[in-house]
Amino acid sequence: MSQPVHYGNNPAAEKYYKIRGINMYCETYGKGKPLLMLHGNSGSIEAFYKNIPYFSKYYKVIAVDSRAQGKTNDNKDSLSFEMMADDFAALLDELKIDSAYVLGWSDGAINAIEMAMRHPGKVIKFAATGANITPDSSAFLPSVWNEGNHYYNENKDNILTTAKEKNDWKLFMLDHLQPNISLPSLQKIKARALIIAGDRDLIAPEHTITIFQNIPNAQLWIIPNSSHSTVQEHADEFNKKVHVFFRQ
Repeated sequence: MSQPVHYGNNPAAEKYYKIRGINMYCETYGKGKPLLMLHGNSGSIEAFYKNIPYFSKYYKVIAVDSRAQGKTNDNKDSLSFEMMADDFAALLDELKIDSAYVLGWSDGAINAIEMAMRHPGKVIKFAATGANITPDSSAFLPSVWNEGNHYYNENKDNILTTAKEKNDWKLFMLDHLQPNISLPSLQKIKARALIIAGDRDLIAPEHTITIFQNIPNAQLWIIPNSSHSTVQEHADEFNKKVHVFFRQ
């Protein structure tokens, strides 16, 4: 009986790459055209445990722990979505991959959008689920926005001593202050995009629609009865729909 694969902690598939001053942790599965998978804030490759088995039947899946998350350590003070998009482009260069399909969830979806803007030649098509392009109240449901502000006000004066405390705060502040993507920037995207959200997502539905409306030739998919965790709650439907979009 075969043992279950522990995505995000699988020695048989893991490798580190020296990318832009960090050791980036990756796991690779399957064969075919490359598909880059990008997780959300404070997450890891494990987030795609319901998706990698499906996509690895059709693609060479490159699952990545983003800078300062998972097994990719980064003790620098600064962190931005632009920085991470440049990391992923450099990773593809290191792997000698000209371009890839990109699937991003939450912060990973923002990274996918940033890649399409900053490195258009690297992105064949991208699917972005649960993305936002601004960090203000227009992007989130009021309860989520209020909770984030409350956490900031309660913790902004804390003295951070451990490496974990500093890293956790850095990741929180990433989403508190970023991204800041303009609509004219979205309008210049050349790659075909599938913009996705749950109908009960923490991203305000109007915000998701604005993203969709400003990317030329984009498609929109609002998943019924879904929270922000589209890739897990509706994995079978999600996997098939994204695969069809990539192969259209």
